[in-house]
Amino acid sequence: MKNNSINTLVRENILQLQPYISFRDHNEFNAPVMLDANESPFGECNRYPDSTQKKLKNRLAGLKNILPSQIAVGNGSDELIDLIIKIFCEPKKDSILMMNPSFAMYGFYAAINENKVLKLDLDENFEIIKNDFLKISDDPFLKIFFLCSPNNPTGNSIADIEFYLKNFNGIVVVDEAYIEFSGKKSSLELLDQYSNLIVLQTFSKAWGIAGARVGMAYASVEIISLINTVKAPYNVNVLSQELILKTLDDEDRLQDNVNNILEERTWLQEQFNEIECISKVFSTDANFFLIRMDNVDNVYAKMLEEEILTSRRDPAIPGCIRINVGNREENEKLINLLKGI
Repeated sequence: MKNNSINTLVRENILQLQPYISFRDHNEFNAPVMLDANESPFGECNRYPDSTQKKLKNRLAGLKNILPSQIAVGNGSDELIDLIIKIFCEPKKDSILMMNPSFAMYGFYAAINENKVLKLDLDENFEIIKNDFLKISDDPFLKIFFLCSPNNPTGNSIADIEFYLKNFNGIVVVDEAYIEFSGKKSSLELLDQYSNLIVLQTFSKAWGIAGARVGMAYASVEIISLINTVKAPYNVNVLSQELILKTLDDEDRLQDNVNNILEERTWLQEQFNEIECISKVFSTDANFFLIRMDNVDNVYAKMLEEEILTSRRDPAIPGCIRINVGNREENEKLINLLKGI
């Protein structure tokens, strides 16, 4: 960040906001009689979850080698994106910047908050044009730059993250939903150097627990305190917290999942190269491919007929479909269909 301190970027009403504090979760008890929260004394999951997610944050802090106070846990990364925009962007006044194409939800939550969405068009290789970025980076109403790496839906990693951190006067959110598949270093190692950095990660992709809806924001203690101030008190439910903690006990799960996906990704790449209706397979660091088809209308219709669900990116990215890596049975069904077109 070039000039501003974090507080100068925060909405004034957020700075004045007092967080909801659960008395139970901010104190230690041995055998409490819980008559404070109007819960039922009967049944399973009858108690509210820990609103501070202490156990989960402590586990994540050990894994990521950062402080628990540098972690916010959300109901998926979507909740965290929404909260970040609400903290730093004054409705009807401030703007966000996002790559184009990129994950649509950045613009979606900005629009809900009545913030303008500025789009930075990527080049033919889906790279950021740095001069275009510099032309817009000094806009005083531009508060957040959402930088998705590896990028969704293009699959490529964004190089030189520090350039954007150094040359942006606001908050840089590096969304690393697919980082485990990339073989690249996480921007977490830059947290101590840049007070304007927020790194988003998730349990939905490489960990294979999308149904639990758990995402994490890693940032300075100051930024995490702001996120905890504006979040809902019990935003991550008991079952999700327990499932994630149990999953973290399986030390091999993440690497096994990643290895399986990478093996299938390599196999799919080889198969795609032999299919006539495919004109280009873009390089990917994620668990999906962006593929350009010669006759995208026909190919997409054929896949739907066989109930093979993919993500059509045409016309925004002409002729393209995003296809994520499945298991071998799913991948073979896809390949056999494409070879028959």
